[in-house]
Amino acid sequence: MRLMIVGHLEGHISEAGKIALRRGAKVVHCEDTEEAIGALRNGKGADLAMVDVKQPIGAFIANLEKERINVPVIACGIGSDAATAVKAIRDGAKEYVPLPPDADMIAAVLEAVTEESNTMIAGAPSMQALLKIVERIAPSDATVLIRGESGTGKEVMSNYIHKTSKRKDGPFIAINCAAIPENLLESELFGHEKGAFTGAAARRIGKFEEAHGGTLLLDEVSEMHPQLQAKFLRAIQEKEITRVGGSGNVKVDVRIVATSNRNLEDSVQKGEFREDLYFRLNVVALDLPPLRERKEDIVKLAQFFADKFAEDNGVSKKRISDDTAEKLIQYPWRGNIRELENTMCRGVLMSTQDEIEPEAVMLQDSGFTTGVGAGQGASQAPNPNGVSSYGAEQPAPVTPPAAPETASQGEQPAAASPYGEDGVKNPGAVSNLVGRKISEVERDMILNTLDHCLGNRTHAAKILGISIRTLRNKLNQYRDDGVSIPAV
Repeated sequence: MRLMIVGHLEGHISEAGKIALRRGAKVVHCEDTEEAIGALRNGKGADLAMVDVKQPIGAFIANLEKERINVPVIACGIGSDAATAVKAIRDGAKEYVPLPPDADMIAAVLEAVTEESNTMIAGAPSMQALLKIVERIAPSDATVLIRGESGTGKEVMSNYIHKTSKRKDGPFIAINCAAIPENLLESELFGHEKGAFTGAAARRIGKFEEAHGGTLLLDEVSEMHPQLQAKFLRAIQEKEITRVGGSGNVKVDVRIVATSNRNLEDSVQKGEFREDLYFRLNVVALDLPPLRERKEDIVKLAQFFADKFAEDNGVSKKRISDDTAEKLIQYPWRGNIRELENTMCRGVLMSTQDEIEPEAVMLQDSGFTTGVGAGQGASQAPNPNGVSSYGAEQPAPVTPPAAPETASQGEQPAAASPYGEDGVKNPGAVSNLVGRKISEVERDMILNTLDHCLGNRTHAAKILGISIRTLRNKLNQYRDDGVSIPAV
């Protein structure tokens, strides 16, 4: 783990750094937040920043977001002033640590915030077979393509591959290709020189250089624009990059791991993904099974999440009751592990008994089918070895709820609730459809979903079942029409 310490704190913060070093962290010290931003911009990567509360933490976090640098921040200060701690948390810090530092507290906070783990819950036969393959390929520098439905743990598997590789002491850098606008993704990957474009006020080191000596994860690589795919292909073949606005080449030593929840073969056929890049990434392909095919792991994962959320919320840890366990096993888990995690968070908060009872675990009761719908092609059968040369299984579609029976004459049907049983807003529940244009209904559905996701384009696109590129085009069209669009 890489720790960045920002500030002085009369020598106490250096003691915190020594504790972190003894715990195996790599530590870099910056005098103030301005120096810290400059260091991060120029490739001094960090997994966590400990910042003196006397520093402008709110402005620092805002600058991190502006620069799209994903580093959790822990505030620390001498003494335990409650008001200071509260302000730091409100400004965006994940935790507040009083100084002089306590070794156990520093270790606990580091572990809690970074959530580092070299183990995986993988008792299902399909996962055991997959891990055997990972054990063989992890020590190499082979490019890995991880495929699977959304929420199956592709990033967790990527981190596991890194932690079991010979690059484990190097950085693990992840970038979500779907979450970054197309015109900025090139700069994120390759970096840029000062003045390369409007807003490039200083040189910025890209993810390739930041990952030098380690592993670079390209999450949702299928969303990368075809023009950028050509530059990316050259970078991984030649092992060198050119910063945007730069003239010289920079050598990089990185291992590439890419993930996709789409069938890349179909994308190649449609001309959306370069065939040569597909084969370059597909050196080793791992297919993560959906949670419904890992029934042996469901209860263990649920208990793990229950314990985690109990600790996070300051409540007693509870065992999952046998009836609840059976309920969890029988549920199809359309959202996979991510849905299970959210479900157990609710379960911990709602439980009123000594064990987590079935009533506390609220599941969405929708007509879910695991097959591929008509016209989409047959679903690929799961590979018992967990690895294949070509296309991954397509995510199972959601069967729409059955239409209500025709109301008797003179009787008005009840209006559909805009919320599902799990409390999530249903973007399809649009009132007064008759007489409206399809384009208007589509616009309301997209904007309602985006509003529900607090402006997060990636989450909204997944809920709507469209690509992030399609969503961006729709939003640009609405903006041109004078419609107010929720901020990112």
